[in-house]
Amino acid sequence: MVAHLPPMEYRRLGSSGLQVSVLSLGSWLTFGSQISDDTAEDLMRTSYEAGMNFFDNAEAYAHGRSELVMGKLLKKFDWDRTTFLVSSKVYWGGDKPNQLGLSRKHVVEACNAALKRLQVEYLDLYFCHRPDKNTPIEETVWAMNTLIQQGKVLYWGTSEWSAQQITEAYSVARQYNLIPPTMEQPQYHLYHRDRIEQEYKRLYSTIGLGTTIWSPLASGVLTGKYSSGVDEGTRLARKGLDWLKNNILTEENIRKTELLKPLAQELGATLPQLAIAWCVKNPNVSTVILGASKTAQLQENIASLATVPKLTEDVINRIEEIVQNKPTESEY
Repeated sequence: MVAHLPPMEYRRLGSSGLQVSVLSLGSWLTFGSQISDDTAEDLMRTSYEAGMNFFDNAEAYAHGRSELVMGKLLKKFDWDRTTFLVSSKVYWGGDKPNQLGLSRKHVVEACNAALKRLQVEYLDLYFCHRPDKNTPIEETVWAMNTLIQQGKVLYWGTSEWSAQQITEAYSVARQYNLIPPTMEQPQYHLYHRDRIEQEYKRLYSTIGLGTTIWSPLASGVLTGKYSSGVDEGTRLARKGLDWLKNNILTEENIRKTELLKPLAQELGATLPQLAIAWCVKNPNVSTVILGASKTAQLQENIASLATVPKLTEDVINRIEEIVQNKPTESEY
C-alpha cells in the first residue's frame, strides 16, 4: 500500500533522546467528527506502515471523541507499544469550574481521562494546550513533574506559548529540580513563520526545545483549494474557526499560493508537497503534524519527503522571492 513512499526520517525531539518521525498524524477536526472510524483506521494504518510513529491528540478534539476513536484503534492494532508515540493536551476539558485551564486538579484529572480514552498506560507526550493566566506556572510545572514521576507521562511540553512563558516554565523546573518542558507545538507554515524562526530561536540551543508543528498547509490555503473561494464543507468554512480563517485566508496569501504552483510543478511536486517539504527542511522542526480526511491525501503528503532534497538554496531563495515574509532579526 505504501511501498512507493520515500523512507521516513527520524529526528530527536529537541535535545531529548526521543526519536520522532519527521512526519506525524494529527486528529484535530477529523477523528470523531469529520471522518468515519473506518477512515481513521485507514489513516492510522497508512501512517504507521509508512514509518510514522507519532499520533497527536487532545482532550478538546471533538470533546474527547477523537481520543476515544484513536484508543479503540490502538487497541485493535495491538502494535508494539515501544514503536509508537501518542499525545494528549490539557486546557479545554469542559465548561464547569476546574474543567478549564492548567490547575493541578485539571492537569491530573485530564491526564487520567485521556489515558482511559486512549486505552494506554502512559502518554508519551503531554502538552499544555495554551498558557493559563489564572494558574501560577509553578503549579503547572509541579503537576507535570508529578505525572512523570508516577509514570503516566514521559515528556511534557506546551502549545502556543510565548518564548518568555516557556523560559519561565523551564526556569521554575530548574529552580526546584523538576523536569522541564521538552517541546512546543506551534503553528508553522509559509505564511506563519515568526515564532518558529525568530521568537524561539535561542530556545533551540539554550534549553534544547523540540517542536511538533501544526498546520503546514495553512489550513488548506497552501493546497490552492481556496483560490476561488471557501466552499461549504472545507476546513475554513467550519463554525468556530473564524479566528483561523481571518488570519490565513487573505487575498495576498491566495495570490502567493498561485505563484508557488509553477515552482512546485517544476520540482515534480504538488503544491501541498512543496509546502510540507519546506517545513521539514527547517532543522528546528522535530516533526510536522499532518491532518487528513482521505487516505490518498495522506499518501500524497507523506510523499512530500521526496521533495525535501530538491529544496536547494536556489529553490529556497525563489520561494522567499514569492512569499516576501522572511522574519527579520528582532529583540528575541
